[in-house]
Amino acid sequence: MLRVLIVGAGLTGSLCACLLRRALQNRVHITVWDKSRGTGRMMTRRAEDSVGADIGAQYISATEFYRNKHDSLYSELLSAGVFVPMSCPVEGLKQKDDSLNFVSPDGMGHIVKHFLQQSEAEVQLLRHVTCVSRRGAFWEVEFSEGQSEAFDAVVLTMPVPQILQLRGDLPECTFILLLTTKTHQTKW
Repeated sequence: MLRVLIVGAGLTGSLCACLLRRALQNRVHITVWDKSRGTGRMMTRRAEDSVGADIGAQYISATEFYRNKHDSLYSELLSAGVFVPMSCPVEGLKQKDDSLNFVSPDGMGHIVKHFLQQSEAEVQLLRHVTCVSRRGAFWEVEFSEGQSEAFDAVVLTMPVPQILQLRGDLPECTFILLLTTKTHQTKW
Protein backbone atom coordinates (compact mmCIF):
# COMPACT_ATOMS: atom_id res chain seq x y z
CA MET A 1 0.00 0.00 0.00
CA LEU A 2 1.26 3.46 -0.93
CA ARG A 3 2.13 5.63 2.10
CA VAL A 4 1.62 9.35 1.55
CA LEU A 5 2.41 12.13 4.03
CA ILE A 6 0.70 15.48 3.71
CA VAL A 7 2.39 18.18 5.77
CA GLY A 8 -0.13 20.80 6.83
CA ALA A 9 -3.63 20.25 8.20
CA GLY A 10 -5.22 23.38 6.77
CA LEU A 11 -7.67 23.77 3.91
CA THR A 12 -5.15 22.82 1.22
CA GLY A 13 -3.83 19.77 3.09
CA SER A 14 -7.29 18.50 4.04
CA LEU A 15 -8.66 18.91 0.51
CA CYS A 16 -5.56 17.23 -0.92
CA ALA A 17 -6.05 14.28 1.46
CA CYS A 18 -9.72 14.01 0.51
CA LEU A 19 -9.05 14.10 -3.24
CA LEU A 20 -6.19 11.62 -2.88
CA ARG A 21 -8.48 9.20 -1.00
CA ARG A 22 -11.16 9.52 -3.69
CA ALA A 23 -8.63 8.92 -6.46
CA LEU A 24 -6.73 6.00 -4.89
CA GLN A 25 -9.41 4.67 -2.51
CA ASN A 26 -8.01 1.80 -0.41
CA ARG A 27 -4.65 1.68 -2.27
CA VAL A 28 -3.18 4.47 -0.12
CA HIS A 29 -2.50 5.14 3.55
CA ILE A 30 -2.73 8.89 4.10
CA THR A 31 -1.03 10.57 7.04
CA VAL A 32 -1.42 14.29 7.78
CA TRP A 33 1.05 16.05 10.07
CA ASP A 34 0.72 19.58 11.41
CA LYS A 35 2.91 21.51 13.81
CA SER A 36 -0.11 23.12 15.50
CA ARG A 37 -2.34 21.79 18.27
CA GLY A 38 -5.33 21.68 15.93
CA THR A 39 -6.38 21.53 12.31
CA GLY A 40 -7.31 24.52 10.16
CA ARG A 41 -5.13 27.02 12.01
CA MET A 42 -5.92 29.84 9.56
CA MET A 43 -9.63 29.18 10.10
CA THR A 44 -9.69 29.60 13.87
CA ARG A 45 -12.98 30.13 15.68
CA ARG A 46 -13.47 31.54 19.16
CA ALA A 47 -16.65 30.59 20.96
CA GLU A 48 -18.14 31.55 24.28
CA ASP A 49 -21.43 30.10 25.42
CA SER A 50 -23.60 29.93 22.29
CA VAL A 51 -21.84 32.72 20.39
CA GLY A 52 -18.87 32.14 18.09
CA ALA A 53 -16.73 34.22 15.77
CA ASP A 54 -14.29 33.17 13.06
CA ILE A 55 -11.09 35.12 13.66
CA GLY A 56 -9.15 33.57 10.78
CA ALA A 57 -10.91 33.25 7.44
CA GLN A 58 -14.49 34.46 7.92
CA TYR A 59 -15.87 33.45 4.53
CA ILE A 60 -14.96 31.94 1.17
CA SER A 61 -15.55 33.86 -2.06
CA ALA A 62 -16.13 32.03 -5.32
CA THR A 63 -16.51 33.50 -8.78
CA GLU A 64 -18.91 31.87 -11.20
CA PHE A 65 -15.93 30.38 -13.07
CA TYR A 66 -14.62 28.58 -9.97
CA ARG A 67 -18.07 27.56 -8.78
CA ASN A 68 -18.61 25.87 -12.14
CA LYS A 69 -15.12 24.38 -12.26
CA HIS A 70 -15.41 22.90 -8.75
CA ASP A 71 -19.17 22.38 -8.69
CA SER A 72 -18.95 18.94 -7.07
CA LEU A 73 -17.02 20.32 -4.08
CA TYR A 74 -19.33 23.30 -3.58
CA SER A 75 -22.39 21.06 -3.95
CA GLU A 76 -20.97 18.58 -1.42
CA LEU A 77 -20.26 21.28 1.17
CA LEU A 78 -23.66 22.90 0.66
CA SER A 79 -25.64 19.65 0.82
CA ALA A 80 -23.74 18.52 3.93
CA GLY A 81 -24.51 21.85 5.61
CA VAL A 82 -20.80 22.52 6.04
CA PHE A 83 -21.27 25.93 4.51
CA VAL A 84 -24.13 28.14 3.35
CA PRO A 85 -24.35 31.26 1.17
CA MET A 86 -23.56 34.37 3.20
CA SER A 87 -26.78 36.32 3.62
CA CYS A 88 -25.52 39.59 5.08
CA PRO A 89 -23.53 42.39 3.44
CA VAL A 90 -19.95 43.14 4.46
CA GLU A 91 -19.32 46.86 4.75
CA GLY A 92 -16.50 47.98 2.46
CA LEU A 93 -16.28 44.64 0.62
CA LYS A 94 -15.29 45.14 -3.02
CA GLN A 95 -16.91 42.17 -4.65
CA LYS A 96 -16.95 41.03 -8.25
CA ASP A 97 -20.44 40.90 -9.72
CA ASP A 98 -20.40 37.14 -10.27
CA SER A 99 -18.92 36.23 -6.86
CA LEU A 100 -20.77 34.48 -4.07
CA ASN A 101 -19.57 34.33 -0.48
CA PHE A 102 -20.02 31.30 1.75
CA VAL A 103 -19.81 30.93 5.54
CA SER A 104 -19.86 27.91 7.79
CA PRO A 105 -22.50 27.82 10.55
CA ASP A 106 -20.12 25.76 12.72
CA GLY A 107 -17.05 27.86 11.94
CA MET A 108 -14.86 27.89 8.86
CA GLY A 109 -12.58 25.26 10.38
CA HIS A 110 -15.47 22.84 9.93
CA ILE A 111 -14.60 22.73 6.21
CA VAL A 112 -11.14 21.38 7.08
CA LYS A 113 -12.62 18.83 9.48
CA HIS A 114 -15.11 17.70 6.82
CA PHE A 115 -12.40 17.02 4.24
CA LEU A 116 -10.14 15.29 6.79
CA GLN A 117 -13.02 13.06 7.85
CA GLN A 118 -13.78 12.20 4.22
CA SER A 119 -10.10 11.37 3.63
CA GLU A 120 -9.93 8.89 6.53
CA ALA A 121 -6.40 10.19 7.05
CA GLU A 122 -4.36 9.51 10.15
CA VAL A 123 -3.93 13.03 11.58
CA GLN A 124 -1.00 13.68 13.91
CA LEU A 125 -0.66 17.10 15.50
CA LEU A 126 2.36 18.78 17.10
CA ARG A 127 4.58 17.25 14.40
CA HIS A 128 6.94 19.98 13.22
CA VAL A 129 8.76 18.70 10.13
CA THR A 130 12.42 19.72 10.06
CA CYS A 131 14.00 17.59 7.33
CA VAL A 132 12.88 15.75 4.18
CA SER A 133 15.49 13.43 2.63
CA ARG A 134 15.44 10.91 -0.19
CA ARG A 135 16.45 7.41 0.95
CA GLY A 136 16.35 5.09 -2.06
CA ALA A 137 12.73 4.70 -3.11
CA PHE A 138 11.38 6.45 0.00
CA TRP A 139 11.25 9.89 1.57
CA GLU A 140 12.50 10.05 5.14
CA VAL A 141 10.73 12.82 7.04
CA GLU A 142 12.19 13.98 10.33
CA PHE A 143 10.21 15.95 12.88
CA SER A 144 11.29 18.15 15.78
CA GLU A 145 11.67 15.34 18.31
CA GLY A 146 14.48 13.91 16.16
CA GLN A 147 12.39 10.93 15.09
CA SER A 148 11.64 10.10 11.48
CA GLU A 149 9.30 8.04 9.32
CA ALA A 150 9.50 6.84 5.73
CA PHE A 151 6.87 7.57 3.06
CA ASP A 152 6.45 6.83 -0.64
CA ALA A 153 5.39 10.41 -1.33
CA VAL A 154 5.32 13.70 0.56
CA VAL A 155 3.06 16.67 -0.21
CA LEU A 156 4.02 19.98 1.41
CA THR A 157 1.09 22.36 1.92
CA MET A 158 2.57 24.75 4.45
CA PRO A 159 3.56 28.33 3.51
CA VAL A 160 6.63 28.68 1.27
CA PRO A 161 8.79 30.38 3.98
CA GLN A 162 8.35 27.24 6.13
CA ILE A 163 9.22 24.99 3.19
CA LEU A 164 12.40 26.98 2.60
CA GLN A 165 13.50 26.33 6.20
CA LEU A 166 13.44 22.54 5.74
CA ARG A 167 16.72 20.66 5.69
CA GLY A 168 17.38 17.69 3.45
CA ASP A 169 17.17 16.93 -0.23
CA LEU A 170 14.48 19.37 -1.31
CA PRO A 171 16.82 21.67 -3.28
CA GLU A 172 18.05 18.72 -5.38
CA CYS A 173 14.56 17.49 -6.31
CA THR A 174 13.67 17.69 -9.97
CA PHE A 175 9.95 17.88 -9.21
CA ILE A 176 8.17 18.78 -5.99
CA LEU A 177 4.49 19.49 -5.72
CA LEU A 178 4.14 22.61 -3.59
CA LEU A 179 0.58 23.50 -2.71
CA THR A 180 0.26 26.84 -0.97
CA THR A 181 -2.75 28.83 0.04
CA LYS A 182 -0.95 32.15 0.38
CA THR A 183 1.34 34.21 -1.78
CA HIS A 184 4.41 35.46 0.03
CA GLN A 185 6.59 38.37 -1.00
CA THR A 186 10.29 38.42 -0.31
CA LYS A 187 11.57 41.80 0.91
CA TRP A 188 15.22 42.55 0.23
